[in-house]
Amino acid sequence: MPAEESVREFPVSWDELHRHARALAWRLLELGPFHGIVAVTRGGLVPASIVARELNIRLIDTIGIASYDHKSQGEISVLKDADAGDGEGWLIVDDLVDTGATARVVRERLPKAHFATIYAKPAGRPLVDTFITEVSQDTWILFPWDVALAYAPPIGGGQ
Repeated sequence: MPAEESVREFPVSWDELHRHARALAWRLLELGPFHGIVAVTRGGLVPASIVARELNIRLIDTIGIASYDHKSQGEISVLKDADAGDGEGWLIVDDLVDTGATARVVRERLPKAHFATIYAKPAGRPLVDTFITEVSQDTWILFPWDVALAYAPPIGGGQ
């Protein structure tokens, strides 16, 4: 995550995430059919579930990648591989491609899969095939599963 003073926070509600995941499914509809979905855990689990429902895909696997804490990206660790061969005919779904570090690892393991994310930042965008919304590299997306309701001070300062 960039230095605190340069961070742009982009909160995403459950409703927005659902709409964006459905929009992703619409874009993917003409590209299928797919054998199954590989969800990149953890962020890709919710979008993958929505896309699977919309595309009527019942075969879902996961690839477990650990690289983030709540503030920054660290060393990448593969916790679980997907059982999808080289990815031929499979759809990879994640919530976000940021620097591309996680996407590179997933691509190495499933080079023939179609990679789709809801959000894409410029550094990682070339690694995905389909996405819905591009955000700036200095934007920190606050997903609904990572936040709680709280008071937010006015953007212009003051109380």
